[in-house]
Amino acid sequence: MTKQRITVIRGDGIGPDIIDSALQILDKVGCDFEYDFADAGLVALENHGELLPEETLDLIAKNKVTLKGPLTTPVGEGFTSINVSLRKKFQLYANLRPVLSFKGTKARYENIDIVTVRENTEGMYSGLGQVVSEDGNEAEAKSLITRAGAERILTYAYEMAIRDGRKKVTAVHKANILKSTSGLFLKVAREVAQRYPQIESSEMIVDNCCMQLVMNPHQFDVIVTTNLFGDILSDLCAGLVGGLGMAPGANIGQDCAIFEAVHGSAPDIAGKNLANPTSVILASIQMLEYLNMGDQAEKIRYALKQVIESGDRTTRDLGGEHGTSDFTQAMLERL
Repeated sequence: MTKQRITVIRGDGIGPDIIDSALQILDKVGCDFEYDFADAGLVALENHGELLPEETLDLIAKNKVTLKGPLTTPVGEGFTSINVSLRKKFQLYANLRPVLSFKGTKARYENIDIVTVRENTEGMYSGLGQVVSEDGNEAEAKSLITRAGAERILTYAYEMAIRDGRKKVTAVHKANILKSTSGLFLKVAREVAQRYPQIESSEMIVDNCCMQLVMNPHQFDVIVTTNLFGDILSDLCAGLVGGLGMAPGANIGQDCAIFEAVHGSAPDIAGKNLANPTSVILASIQMLEYLNMGDQAEKIRYALKQVIESGDRTTRDLGGEHGTSDFTQAMLERL
């Protein structure tokens, strides 16, 4: 039997530390993957003269499954977001951002279990019509929503809800003001909802959704929305469970997927053995579920829950005094 090959992008800053932690855990649980390592971000710029080398793109396309650490896109003109480039290149139209609360964190809420399903290729992040006037006094950008793109992401959200035994899908929009783009998304949301009578459907204006998430997050199960709103709401949801260090992300396309830590590269603590690897461990769990390796995914999730709840060798952001390697060792012992 051919082994599953995984493209691994260690990333910048704390990326190598947390990715290596996740790989040790995947190996310990018996995944038996073959890893192909590739560069992207600042390390790629230094080694290859570009942020996204062709060799890296080829490996992502070849293996179809990628585990990625945080990347840094240099600030300033001339550099396109690496994450946006990858999503567009491989048509990774669905961005899945689950948040799950663990006892033992500094989260403000318990029993949170919400998935934000974000359209990943259209809307304000499509990169269309970005213009700044010659005098620098005016700037504009274009938002594009298509019926096909909206229907694809909404259908994905409902199919995921059925597959994972979830009960409710909330479509988030701003159709009261953005009557064309958000209006089309809401119209398609109502049409798709009719096909899934077994799932409770609701709709919510984005600003009200932000308030409701803070006041009563337990009313939410699956949130599905457009690109810009999804970017904001998924980070808000991460704040409910302790921050971006507790939140993974999956970018899913027709035949390709990239799983990632969604936080930044934290260069101030890079190489200091201080980073919490939970985000990328959770991303690896998403990857296993995508590969229909649910048993291994559940073992890792259970071990992670035990480590965080017990406070055994946890990192500073979780209230402990330990570093990445100690946290990883605590995970390995439980596995």
